[in-house]
Amino acid sequence: MNKMSRNDITVNDRSYPFPGRTAVVICLDGCEPAYIDAAIEAGVMPTMKRIREKGTMHLAHCVIPSFTNPNNMSIATGQPPAVHGICGNFLLDPDTGEEVMMNDPKFLRVPTIFKSFYDAGARIAIVTAKDKLRALLGHGLKFDEGRAICFSTEKSNTTTLEEHGVDNASEELDIPVPSVYSAELSEYVFNAGVKLMTSFMPDLMYLTTTDYVQHKAAPGTKDANAFYEMFDSYLTKLDSLGAAIIVTADHGMKAKHKSDGTPDVIYLQDLLDKSIGEGAARVILPITDPYVVHHGALGSFATAYLKPDVDKMAVIEKIKATEGIDLVLDREAAAARFDLPADRIGDIVIVSGENQVLGTSADRHDLTALDVPLRSHGGLSEQVIPFISNVAIPDLPEAPELHNYDAYYYVTRAAATAFAK
Repeated sequence: MNKMSRNDITVNDRSYPFPGRTAVVICLDGCEPAYIDAAIEAGVMPTMKRIREKGTMHLAHCVIPSFTNPNNMSIATGQPPAVHGICGNFLLDPDTGEEVMMNDPKFLRVPTIFKSFYDAGARIAIVTAKDKLRALLGHGLKFDEGRAICFSTEKSNTTTLEEHGVDNASEELDIPVPSVYSAELSEYVFNAGVKLMTSFMPDLMYLTTTDYVQHKAAPGTKDANAFYEMFDSYLTKLDSLGAAIIVTADHGMKAKHKSDGTPDVIYLQDLLDKSIGEGAARVILPITDPYVVHHGALGSFATAYLKPDVDKMAVIEKIKATEGIDLVLDREAAAARFDLPADRIGDIVIVSGENQVLGTSADRHDLTALDVPLRSHGGLSEQVIPFISNVAIPDLPEAPELHNYDAYYYVTRAAATAFAK
């Protein structure tokens, strides 16, 4: 599938030039475009304002479901989930029938751009906020040759040369490990990226954050603007160091609560148990991961497996008639529309509206940790995301033709040509 040379690297049927300077992609987790617009308007993102005026600032689409793992791996492979196989943070493993996290590299069906560049002699640096992505992003890299680093903020004080390319990254970079539920978890990623630019000098760098702030703070609020002001300070440094940079996101973020501030939840398992009988359907929520404090495992995309004797079309019509449901598709239609691997989704796919989320059963979701009105993602309403380059890119398409997984396609071209002025 891959053809590699120093001058041209083809991976997953897309061709990338070898960069002449560091090509950086930054995935701002949960970055609804309104966050950046509001922060620029508030005067706290001067570098982003300059990039908007002299670089390229477009809108793009993320993949659906608009969750972390499928979108990060789409960026990392340059292709949608139908190609790379990662269709959620969580799935019903078709081989075992067990509900499992989708963070094992065994689920990845194609090589990453990072592996292909590494095999061609490139230096690769990857820093992710949470450890759930680290094994997938670093799959296929060798860490004993001094050309690859891949670690998470969360586990940065336990890294090893053999597994991550650096011993105790936190100590090596002189950055303390923050709480996993904090804005500082993302700041560590940016800080590490700046330090690795000078100490490691990678050809390709990937920095991907956490959406802790975005789950809690709406665009234009004090906490949101403070986060984007912090990000802008590191963007300034990366830009000044000569990197070609594309900033995008894995998904947007929307308010998912009623007027009284309580979560607006459609509990699908309860609904199906009542309408077609207990045990006739099994609802899976692909948003599920170990970090549920800020979203309670509630997102706007779900899939359901039905027993063979269940009338699938009747179930689809029943769910469609439920207030707050945006879309219900059978497996084949969902796979075709959203470029999903059909063997890893249920018999039906359900997407809720802009301000609603989907749950399983009410008694299976602990919402006591939600200390602010719920904000979440997963559906079509969170599909529009920013696509920003510090280098002007002529003729760049807009959404829906432009996707976040086009990031390395364009940033490697910017890095290969930007200094030929």
